Amino acid sequence: MAKSTRLSSKRFIPFFLTQALGAFNDNVFKNSLMLLLTFTAASAMPWSVDVSMNLAAGLFILPFLLFSATAGTLADSVCKTRLIQRLKLLEIGLMLLAAAAFMFEQYLALLALLFLMGAQSAFFGPVKYAILPQLLTDRQLLAGNAWVEMGTFVAILLGTIVGGLLVGFANALLWIGVMVIVFAIMGYLVSLMIPAVGVVAGGPKFRFAPWQQSVETVKISYQNRTLYLAIMAISWFWFLGASYLTQFPNFAKTVLGGDNTVVTALLVAFSVGVGLGSMLCERLSGEKVELGIVPIGSAGLTICGISLYFSTPELAVTELVSLGTFLSSAFGWWVLLDLTLIGVFGGLFIVPLYAMLQQRAQPEQRARMIAANNIFNALFMVVSAAAGILFLAVFKLTIPQYFLILALMNAVVAIYVYTRVPEFVLRFVIYLLSHTMYRVKAEGLDNIPDEGAAVLVANHVSYVDALLIAGAVRRPVRFVMYKGIYDLPVANWLFRAARTIPICSKQQDEAIYEAAFAAIKRELEEGNLICIFPEGRLTKDGEIDSFRPGIERIISESSVPVVPMALQGLWGSFFSHHGKGAFKFKGRFWSKVTLTATTAVAPTEVSAARLEQQVRQLRGDHR
Repeated sequence: MAKSTRLSSKRFIPFFLTQALGAFNDNVFKNSLMLLLTFTAASAMPWSVDVSMNLAAGLFILPFLLFSATAGTLADSVCKTRLIQRLKLLEIGLMLLAAAAFMFEQYLALLALLFLMGAQSAFFGPVKYAILPQLLTDRQLLAGNAWVEMGTFVAILLGTIVGGLLVGFANALLWIGVMVIVFAIMGYLVSLMIPAVGVVAGGPKFRFAPWQQSVETVKISYQNRTLYLAIMAISWFWFLGASYLTQFPNFAKTVLGGDNTVVTALLVAFSVGVGLGSMLCERLSGEKVELGIVPIGSAGLTICGISLYFSTPELAVTELVSLGTFLSSAFGWWVLLDLTLIGVFGGLFIVPLYAMLQQRAQPEQRARMIAANNIFNALFMVVSAAAGILFLAVFKLTIPQYFLILALMNAVVAIYVYTRVPEFVLRFVIYLLSHTMYRVKAEGLDNIPDEGAAVLVANHVSYVDALLIAGAVRRPVRFVMYKGIYDLPVANWLFRAARTIPICSKQQDEAIYEAAFAAIKRELEEGNLICIFPEGRLTKDGEIDSFRPGIERIISESSVPVVPMALQGLWGSFFSHHGKGAFKFKGRFWSKVTLTATTAVAPTEVSAARLEQQVRQLRGDHR
C-alpha cells in the first residue's frame, strides 16, 4: 500500500481527524442527552421516558431523510473543503447553544438542538465521502475509506462511552457543555488544514428544494444498476447494525443476565470489530478496490449471526451480573467473539462498497450519489426499528431468534445482489484463485495507464489467464476470448459478468469475428482497457506461438498504446495443457505465478512481430 494512504499523508490526516472529531462530539452530545432524559430529567418531561427515547432517536435520524439530497446537491456545486469548514463553524455555534441549554436544564431546547445536530451531520455526510476521490488517488481510495470507517466507528464508540461517563460526574452539565464546545473548536481548527479542492465541472446550481432534490437524487441512484444495488447493500448493513445495536441493552439484561458493563462490552466488541474489519480490508485488497472481499464479508455476517444464536444461553435471569462474572461463564467470551466477528465481516462488506460508489459515480454527481446512499441508509434504519417491533412484539420471538432471522435474511439479500450483479461473484472467484491455487506476483504494472484506453497483450498458457490478469491489474479489464472457452458451462456466466468479448476465426463465423472487433473499438472509445491473447489459442507445449495480425487491425481502428505482458509459472499447472491436459488431474495444484509488464508501445510502432518478440523476452525461460 502506498505510504501516502497512511496517516502520514498531509492531504488525508486533517480530513480524517475532522470527521473523527465530529463523530466523537456528536455521540458525546447524543448519549449524554439520552442518559439525562432517561434518569435525571425523566420527571421534567411532559411524557414518559420511552417517548423521550424514541423521540430523540427520531429527531436525530429525520434530518438524513429530509436534507441528504439537498446536502448532496450543495456539495456537488461548491468547493468541498470550504463547505466542510463552514459546517464545522456551524457545529461550534450549535454546541455553544447546547452548553447553555445543558446549564439551564432546557431539555426541550436540547431536543431541538439534537435535530439541528442531525441536520449538520446530514449535510456533512455527502461531502465527507465525495471529497475523498479529490484528496486521494484511485490507488489510495480503498485505504482512505478503510481509515474513515475505522475512525468513525472508534469515534462513535469513544463518544458514547465518554458521554456516559460525563453524566456520572459532579457538575455533569458543566462538563458536558465544556466538552462539546472544546471538541467542536478542535474540529474546526483541524478542518482549516484540509487542502482546498476544486469545484467539479458540470455540477448543479444549488437551490434549497429538499423534496424535489430528494426525488432527483434517488433518480440519479437508479441510473446505474450496479451502484444502486451497492447502495442497497450498504443500507442493508446499516439495517443489520441498527438492529443489533438497538437490542444490545435488552439482550444483555434479559438474555445474558448482564448489567450496564455487559452492554458496554457488547457495544465495544461490535464497534472494534468494524474497525478491525475496515483495516483488514485494506490489507487484503492491496492498491485497488477489491470487490471480491464483499462476498466474504456477507458470508461471515451470516455464519457469525447463526453462531451468535447458538452461543447464547437458555437460562432464567434471576439477578444481573457484572462483566467479570459474565466473562467467567461458559458463553461470555463466545458471545463477544461472535459480535466482534460480525463487526469484522461488516467492515469487509461495506468498505469496498463505499470505495466503489465513490470511484464509479460520475464526478459531477458523486456527492448526490452519496446523498442517495444516506437517504436509503436512514430509511433502512427506520425500517429496522419497525422490524424489531414486528418480530419481537408481534411475533413474540426471543432476541436470539431475531438475531438468527437477521442472519438468514442477510443470506437471502446477498444471493439476490450477487445474482443481479455477478461482478461481485467474478471478483470473488478471481480473489480466491489468486490467493489459493495461485500466488500471483506482479511486476511492472505501473506501465499500464491509470486512465484512458489501452490494449494489453499477453501469452496464453491456461484457462485461467484472464482471471489472474484481472486480479492483478488495478483497473477493470475487458478480455477478448476464444468463443470455445467463452462458452464453457458455468464459466460463461462469469465471462459475461466481466463483459468478455468472444471471438473466433473469420472462416469459422464471420459475424462473430466482425462483432468482436466492433466491440473492441467501442470499449476503447469509452476509455477502457482491452486485453487480448494474440496467439489465438492456448499453448499445447508451453512455448509462445506466433502472434496473429488482429492486434494490428485493432490499433489501426483505435490509435491507443499497447502494453506487452508475460505470464510466468503457469505451464504445468492444473488449468494448463501440460501432461494429460487441463482438468485431467495431472498438473500441479499450487503455482507461483509472475505477471510482468513493460513500457507501452506507441500506436505508430505496433506490429504483431514486435509485440511477440517483447512478450518472449519478458517471459524468458520461465514457462
